[in-house]
Amino acid sequence: MKVAACLIAALSSTSAFVPGSSGAFGRTQQLSETPFFVDTSDEIPEAAITSATSLKQDFLEAEPYWSQDAVPVNVYKNKAPFTGQIVSTKRIVGPKATGETCHIIINHNGDFPYWEGQSWGVIPPGTREKDGKPHSVRLYSIASSRYGDDMTGKTGSLCVRRATYWCPELQAEDPAKKGICSNFLCDTSPGDEISMTGPAGKVMLMPEEDPKTDLIMVATGTGIAPYRGFIRRLFMEDTPAAEKYEGQAWLFLGVANSDALLYDDEWQEAKAKGGDNFRLDYALSREQTNKSGGKMYIQDKVEEYADEIFTKLDNGAHIYFCGLKGMMPGIQDMLKGVCASKDVDYDEWIKGLKKAKQWHVEVY
Repeated sequence: MKVAACLIAALSSTSAFVPGSSGAFGRTQQLSETPFFVDTSDEIPEAAITSATSLKQDFLEAEPYWSQDAVPVNVYKNKAPFTGQIVSTKRIVGPKATGETCHIIINHNGDFPYWEGQSWGVIPPGTREKDGKPHSVRLYSIASSRYGDDMTGKTGSLCVRRATYWCPELQAEDPAKKGICSNFLCDTSPGDEISMTGPAGKVMLMPEEDPKTDLIMVATGTGIAPYRGFIRRLFMEDTPAAEKYEGQAWLFLGVANSDALLYDDEWQEAKAKGGDNFRLDYALSREQTNKSGGKMYIQDKVEEYADEIFTKLDNGAHIYFCGLKGMMPGIQDMLKGVCASKDVDYDEWIKGLKKAKQWHVEVY
């Protein structure tokens, strides 16, 4: 049977998952990838952008700004979702990227606040073929700061890879097996309405009480989403966190090739503005080789700096992992090897990081 022979070519967004199913944190995200700078000049009225960017981004802050006592969680639920409106949907990868990734800006009119590192739930329209019930909610890591790409505090963004399935016998994509939610999102147009839940999660929040805290951010594909919010807050916006920050934010991003890089222009801007406070490393599996001559995966790139990363963690740095679930075994094996070389008990080391809340993982 031809359908049975069809293989999964790509899954849903690296920042999308179905809550309530098994997996990391009791939920399984569906896969994805994503690259570059998002130009909002033709999506948001110029006057609004000029007005927002000329002001300080300090009107959505806690008191004090670093307090996490009032983080909004699950304000909107499945039975009473929020209705947002699409501002724009743009492909943000080049022609040689492995799959299509879109940056989607959603207008919430200031009625759906969130913090960097949280997720929004999306309920795709329609019902399931197998039982006629509504589709399950999918969670997507929010890819903007709380102020949104236009810095008005009225929009938020998602980074979504379209989930498609390639059938080797048919030599074509099988539309019957495409990802329901990712395709809905990537096909949206300005003005379309979208049912949303959340915001969800506190696992990936930034620690801001000590402005000297180093952040080590490790991503594959669309797992870049929460870090875009971090970096915009620290280096591109006039926030209290940006004004005080003295640590180093170090981003590791793993994708297949240069065309699949996500938001590269923004990272270059952050480097220009942040100087030594922002650091960037890419792992391009189809273009680079690791020290053994094999493909350069994200764990290989992190291992190149193992001693420095261990020192930072010993000094209180926080490390984050977001993206495909499959990246974690390689990361963990690499860290175990480095611990062994340093005569450090890996299990106790990880236990200590978790106890100090320095270890943050959200994979799918």
